[in-house]
Amino acid sequence: MGSREIKSPEDMLETPASLEVDGRSRKKLGVFFIESDNRRTAFGRGYTGGTTPVDIHGKPIADLSKTGGWIAALFIFGNEMAERMAYFGLSVNMVAFMFYVMHRPFSSSSNAVNNFLGISQASSVLGGFLADAYLGRYWTIAIFTTIYLAGLIGITLCASMKIFVPNQDQCDQLSLLLGSCEPAKPWQMLYLYVVLYITAFGAAGIRPCVSSFGADQFDERSKDYKTLLDRFFNFFYLCVTIGAIVAFTLVVYIQIERGWGAAFGSLAIAMGVSNMLFFAGTPLYRHRLPGGSPLTRVAQVLVAAFKKRHVPFTRSELVGLYELPGRHSAIKGSGKIPHTDDFRCLDKAALQLKEDGGNPSPWRLCTVTQVEEVKILVKIIPIPACTIMLNVILTEFITLSIQQAYTLNTHIGKLKLPVTCMPVFPGLSIFLVLCLYYSVFVPVSRRITGHPHGASQLQRVGIGLFISILSVAWGGVFERFRRGYAIKHGYKFSFLTPLPDLSAYWLLIQYCLIGIAEVFSIVGLLEFLYEEAPDAMKSIGSAYAAIAGGLGCFAASIINSIVKSVTRNPENKQQSWLSQNINNAKFDYFYWLLTVLSIINFCIFLYSAHRYKYRTEQTFEAWETKQNILAEES
Repeated sequence: MGSREIKSPEDMLETPASLEVDGRSRKKLGVFFIESDNRRTAFGRGYTGGTTPVDIHGKPIADLSKTGGWIAALFIFGNEMAERMAYFGLSVNMVAFMFYVMHRPFSSSSNAVNNFLGISQASSVLGGFLADAYLGRYWTIAIFTTIYLAGLIGITLCASMKIFVPNQDQCDQLSLLLGSCEPAKPWQMLYLYVVLYITAFGAAGIRPCVSSFGADQFDERSKDYKTLLDRFFNFFYLCVTIGAIVAFTLVVYIQIERGWGAAFGSLAIAMGVSNMLFFAGTPLYRHRLPGGSPLTRVAQVLVAAFKKRHVPFTRSELVGLYELPGRHSAIKGSGKIPHTDDFRCLDKAALQLKEDGGNPSPWRLCTVTQVEEVKILVKIIPIPACTIMLNVILTEFITLSIQQAYTLNTHIGKLKLPVTCMPVFPGLSIFLVLCLYYSVFVPVSRRITGHPHGASQLQRVGIGLFISILSVAWGGVFERFRRGYAIKHGYKFSFLTPLPDLSAYWLLIQYCLIGIAEVFSIVGLLEFLYEEAPDAMKSIGSAYAAIAGGLGCFAASIINSIVKSVTRNPENKQQSWLSQNINNAKFDYFYWLLTVLSIINFCIFLYSAHRYKYRTEQTFEAWETKQNILAEES
């Protein structure tokens, strides 16, 4: 397949006739905009643009064999493992810390942690923006991982120094239950929230960049690129899982044996060590040049399209769709993107008129590649949006299932497992599934789907969403049994007293199911966003997944508040479904509500996934369209 140059406006002498929008000639709009960079895609068909790896000084790397690859990725994995260890260590322990040490109610503690989780993920778009626009992924990680460490040190000081916590004297379990312990002073809670949100801010800068920066270490021109990328994201999430397992076991053990200060201090030490390893790998990293402000480019397309909204494609003053001639894009760090027929209203931004002159303003005329960037960002939104409900379930399980576990027997023989260790089981199920993924799932599913990797990215997301429905439905079934058992045996008002004959390991079913759902949905989503996002917007693309996670946390808080408000009736002394006394609440009703919402969300995903076309498919179709048109014209 030869080079297919994008025609310059000077070459398009009969362009207006080719820009008709009705009938057979509708597709001729894209004939001038097939990518010219002869770079084979991972799927082995068509050609797509790429970016040239550079060193830390922004200069092209002469010998790629001395940089990148799995060795460079290992240094990056270490940073992500420590970040996830701190993230999960805070998420599972902070609720208990606020309840037992700061003397805050379970409900407000859960909401505070949900908000922390939400902000740390939803604000990831800031880190993605800085990485893609100005700093690059390496420097963004370097800066925000230092901020993260500062926040963890602040939390450690809060848990270690008596001045930052209320008086703990004469505060036993009964006093906690009755709410008679001395509450934390406003300034003490303010300090805790400040350092907690500094930590969240640090996480927001790291999260959208780490997976993309790791994937940047592999050569997209390699014939094994798709396989390497697929294995990279699975191994990446395996490191995430190991960090979570350590947080749910070792950190909890340190807290029990050495106290809260030592537990949070271990997280700070782990982050400090990972930072040193990350910087030690600097000579090995491959970098991608930041492409300038992506938000500015998006705004330019929207403004230009609005200004020319009334200009028809058949107008005689048209010169054509604007694109730079030759093989290079106007956007640093980005190859050219072929024209597509999606969102044709945005194509108005690239309509070049004679009145635009020879040096048009970017706020009036944009290149086809710039317009296609915006189209891609819009097209992929429904997919991560459909994972918000999965993140709602994950958030609810972190907090609500801990309350369930407090009422159950957590003994394994003579060994008593701490309640805060219970979330380790989703991590263990994820670890097991990832270890068996290539030896079991891929061969079996390949026979069913015919896909070389067992399932496409969207199919994996769909499998995960379906399994999450089973998880939350089982949660409702078991909670109905647990509550009935507690009431039957006289524990209706003793919600902090474990039921001696009812094992907490019934929770393992919902834990393991949600863990499997995570493997398929989140790993598939990360790979999907990295491959589908524009070259100069990879970090923002990855931030979509974190934003979905953050919105899931916020949505969980909103749903909780609505349910509490609607189901509580003070006049009849009716407690809400999410009453602090879990034995008198209706957690089972709440889980079934989440099941219904998850089914609706799954149906929306099926519709969105069915309509979605991968970029490589559109590139291939665009090339075929051009060949057909050229054949007809000849």
